[in-house]
Amino acid sequence: MDDVPARPKERSNDDSASLALLTVAQSYAADKAAADSGVDVETLMENAGGAVAGAIIERWSPRPVAVLCGPGNNGGDGFVVARLLGAAGWPVTLALDGPTGKLKGAAALMAARWEGPVAALDVVALDGAGLVVDALFGAGLSRPLEGAPRAVIEALGARRLPCVAVDVPSGVHGDTGEASGAAAPAVLTVTFFRRKPGHLLLPGRALCGEVVVADIGIPDAALDRLDVKLHANAPALWRARYPWPRLDGHKYDRGHAVVVGGGSASTGAARLAARAALRVGAGLVTVATSAAALPIYAAALTAVMTAVTEDDAAFAALLADPRINAVLLGPGGGVGDATRRRVRAALDAGTACVLDADALTVFKDDPKELLDAISSPCLLTPHEGEFGRLFDASGDKVARARAAAAASGAAVLLKGADTIVAAPDGRAVINHNAPPELATAGAGDVLAGFALGLMAQGMAPFDAGCAAAWLHGAAAAGIGPGLIAEDLDDALPAVLEALKSGAP
Repeated sequence: MDDVPARPKERSNDDSASLALLTVAQSYAADKAAADSGVDVETLMENAGGAVAGAIIERWSPRPVAVLCGPGNNGGDGFVVARLLGAAGWPVTLALDGPTGKLKGAAALMAARWEGPVAALDVVALDGAGLVVDALFGAGLSRPLEGAPRAVIEALGARRLPCVAVDVPSGVHGDTGEASGAAAPAVLTVTFFRRKPGHLLLPGRALCGEVVVADIGIPDAALDRLDVKLHANAPALWRARYPWPRLDGHKYDRGHAVVVGGGSASTGAARLAARAALRVGAGLVTVATSAAALPIYAAALTAVMTAVTEDDAAFAALLADPRINAVLLGPGGGVGDATRRRVRAALDAGTACVLDADALTVFKDDPKELLDAISSPCLLTPHEGEFGRLFDASGDKVARARAAAAASGAAVLLKGADTIVAAPDGRAVINHNAPPELATAGAGDVLAGFALGLMAQGMAPFDAGCAAAWLHGAAAAGIGPGLIAEDLDDALPAVLEALKSGAP
C-alpha cells in the first residue's frame, strides 16, 4: 500500500463553480491551461489514475480486475490504475487495444512504468474478472466502437460485470450523452476537474452510474478562460435571487398570478397549476375560466380565487388590472382559436407569461406568429412533442433548447428526465434531480405552476425555470414510489425549508 499515492480529493458539487459542465473542447482547453501554469501532462495522468485507483480501493475489497486500455490518454490513465492496484495487492490483467509501441507521450511513459504483461484486447481478458476498469476511450470519441473494442464492450455488458469507467463509459460522447453503437453501463465513473454534459444527459447519465469528480491538479483559474455557460442545475446558481417573503411584506408584494383554466371537462391541469403557484409563494392566484366551469374550480379550490372570462373582452379586462403580473396559459386550455387569441392578448399586454401544453401546440401551423409576439418576460415549457411542433427537433438536446431560446427571445424549459433550461443569451442548465416517478399525469402542470408562482414574485424567466425544475425534482424525490401529481405541492414546504436553511 506504500506505493499507492494519496488519492486526489473529490470535488464537491455544492458551489456554482463546481456546477460548471465542460464540453470536450473545453476540457482539452483546461488541460492546456494546466500545462501553461506548470502542471505537466504526466502529472495530470498520474493523478487521474491515482484518483480512479483510490476510488476503487475505497469501494471494493481486492479481487481480480481487468483493466482495458485504449491507444490514447484514456489508456494511459488505465496503465496508472493497473500499476497502483497491483501495488496494493490486487490481481491485475491489463489488455491494450493495439501495440505498446504505438502509444505516444504521457501514455507511452505510463505504459513503460507498468511492469506486468500486456495482453491484446480481447474478450478473454474478462474471464475470471471480478471488476473491470474501462479505460478504452474517453469523452471525445466521435465514432461508434468497432472491432475488438466493440466486441469487448458488448461482452462486458452481456456479462454484467461491475465496471469502473475512466472519464465516461467507452462509446458515450461527453458533449451529448449519446451512445454510438456499443456502450456498457458502469457502476462508477471517475472524471476529472469538472463533469461534462454527457454525464447528465441521457442515455449517458444512465450508463455512468455514480459519478465522482476528482481534483487532479488543474487550477480552478482555468475556468476563467473557458466562458462556461452550461451548468448542472442546483440552488447555488439561483438561491441568492430566490424571492423569500420579507418581514415587512404582504400578499400584494408577492404577485398576483392568473391561470387560464380549461372547460368543464378539463379542469384538472389548471387546478394543479394554480395550487402549485400558490404553494411556491405567489401572493394571490386566480383561475380565469368560463361560467360553466367556474363551479368546478370554486368547489375544488379554496385559497385560489376564480374569475369568469367568458370572452376576449373579459379576459382583456382582467389583464388590465395592474396587480396581475404573471399568466399561465395552456394546461387544459384546448387547441383552438380561443387559446391562440388569449396567448396573443397576454403577450401583447406585456404580462410575464408561462406558456405550456396547448398554448404552444396551437401555434404548430405558424410558429413564427408566436415567436414574433414574444417581447415580455416569457418562459416556454414544452415536452419533446410540443417542442417539435415549434422548433427544429434535430441535434442534441442542449443545442436545441439554446437555439429555441435564441429564436424566441424566451427562456425555454425543455422537459424530460434530463430537463434543459435555456436562456436567449446562451446560458443553460441540465436539471438532473428528477426521479422516474415524475413520469405521471399532471406533473408537468405542477412544474408550470411553480414557475408561474416564482415569476409572479419577480424572478426572471430563466431563474424561475431553473428553480422550478429543481424544486419539482426535490419534492418528487421526497415522495418516492406511489407519487401522483397532487402530492407535489404538499411536499414543497419541506423542500423550501431546507433550501432556506442553506442545505445544498
